[in-house]
Amino acid sequence: MTQPAHAQHPTGSSAWAVPSAPQETLGLRPLAAADWDAWYDALETAFGELESPERRALWRGLTEVDRSLGVWDGAVPVGSASAFSFRMAVPGGELLPTAGVTMVGVAPTHRRRGVLTALMRQQLDEIHERGESLAVLEASEPAIYGRYGYGLGSWKLGVRAERARVRVALAGAAGGGEGAQGEGTAQERIGLRLADPARASAACERLYARQVPLRPGMLARRPGWERLPLLDPPGERAGHSALRCVLAQDRQDGELLGYARYSTSVRWRHGGAAGEVRVREVTAAGPAARAALWAYLLDLDLTDTVVAENLPVDDPLLHLVLDPRRLRPRLSDGLFVRLVEVGDALRSRRYAAPVDLVLEVADAFCPWNTGRWHLHSAGPATGAACEPTEAPAALELPVRALGSAYLGGVSLTALAAAGLVRELRPGALAEASAAFGWDTAPWLPHGF
Repeated sequence: MTQPAHAQHPTGSSAWAVPSAPQETLGLRPLAAADWDAWYDALETAFGELESPERRALWRGLTEVDRSLGVWDGAVPVGSASAFSFRMAVPGGELLPTAGVTMVGVAPTHRRRGVLTALMRQQLDEIHERGESLAVLEASEPAIYGRYGYGLGSWKLGVRAERARVRVALAGAAGGGEGAQGEGTAQERIGLRLADPARASAACERLYARQVPLRPGMLARRPGWERLPLLDPPGERAGHSALRCVLAQDRQDGELLGYARYSTSVRWRHGGAAGEVRVREVTAAGPAARAALWAYLLDLDLTDTVVAENLPVDDPLLHLVLDPRRLRPRLSDGLFVRLVEVGDALRSRRYAAPVDLVLEVADAFCPWNTGRWHLHSAGPATGAACEPTEAPAALELPVRALGSAYLGGVSLTALAAAGLVRELRPGALAEASAAFGWDTAPWLPHGF
């Protein structure tokens, strides 16, 4: 369908005529706080579901109204988009200001009229003006966002373990040097105790914050975001218990070394209990604490299944258990990454190997990125330079492929095999692929 023509208004809002209904005009404007309820109602309609009052209240409190947009058909909201002001870890550990694109929806009555394109256009322009070089999102429908320059940058691992057939090899986690020095192995110094999730939250958040720079894709939690991992509406438990929390501490000095948040259900069948452990989060500062937490989760009484939906694809659990096949691992898409300012984004991460080449980037939606960029880095111990150039290109790729490779979890070689990257100088693909890779897989720890 032909895209509608846009007309910019002095107020900062925009409107356009819908080709199929010339008498009708849709208006795009910033969200006013007083309109949040109607705007969010329209988002729920677009997604075909109603959220619990508790979840809705959380998102209302976290919404950055000044970063939220709506499309209105008269007095009725028919489209929405918002963004959160995140800081995200990139390869090398720097936390970059990043727009977390969220709450994107179009009313079913107004699809295929250019509403989404108008929202994405306005939003990316605003992100660019704010000086954020990256935008990220979770995709309800991944096929939608490639045309706006977003590439799949991380995966997530799900497991459904059979408790009776999976055991953690604790002896393999005896080392690690975590906690205070003293007699006994690191494993022997780990003590577990149950804690109220809310009361333990501050200590858990401090431990989480220390892990953020260690893995690309992790998000530093701003004030208020500590409520998200504690959200536990009774109507969403599906027969499970209230949220629980177990802490792994050093027996000698009480230092918090890890924690897990989970819930359980108890079901009975002929022959005994058939309960389920639903793991929401496992965070640990080292191998001994991690092993102790997983050993606990995989050995709870009256349960026979342990389910975790969001783990890194290189999660140590795969190597802690004696028979990883019994975890029944499966992959699903995680974070989609968009370079809003190519030069700044590429300068801001580290590279696993020396690299010196010119990238020719195509970006029809953000044309300021289109062109040749000279990327140079001496390796992971140094920073990088990336500037526009007229020199001959070594690699040619669209911005969405660059977004996929940016966090180090998607190989440029694999993207080239899919036809998304073209090598123009022999050897350039291997050089770039080695440099862009990273030894820790990227991972989005929670949704937004």
